[in-house]
Amino acid sequence: MNTTKKLILIADDDQDSMDLIKFHVEQFGFETITANSQKECEEIIETTKPDLAIFDLMMENDDSGFILSYKLKKKYPDTPVILATAVSSATGYIFESESETERSWIKADAFLEKNIRPDQLHRTINKLLKL
Repeated sequence: MNTTKKLILIADDDQDSMDLIKFHVEQFGFETITANSQKECEEIIETTKPDLAIFDLMMENDDSGFILSYKLKKKYPDTPVILATAVSSATGYIFESESETERSWIKADAFLEKNIRPDQLHRTINKLLKL
C-alpha cells in the first residue's frame, strides 16, 4: 500500500494534541501539513488540496471544526474530514453524521474522541481514503 503521496491536513490549537496526531499520521506513511488555528487552516485550504483533513472541533471558535469542514468541502467536495473532539467527554453530547439531516449541516465524514488511539486513527484514515 503506497500512502507516501497522500497529504493529511491537521488543524488543532492544542500543540501537544496536534504533535501527537501528526506523529502517528507520519508513522502510518502519510505526509502532513499543519495549522495551529482556524485562520491559518483557512489560508492553507485556499492554496492546498489535502487528501484528507483532521480538524479539532473547538479552536478559536467553539465551532471552528464545523466551519473548516464546511469550507474544505465547498472547495474540495471529495476530501474526507475527520473531526477530533473532546466535546463528548466535556458535555456528554455525541456528534454523529449518520443521518442525511446531520450530514447536510455537519460536513465531517467521521468523529473521533480526543486521545484517539493510533489504531483507531489509522483504521479511520484508511477507510475514508479507501486504502
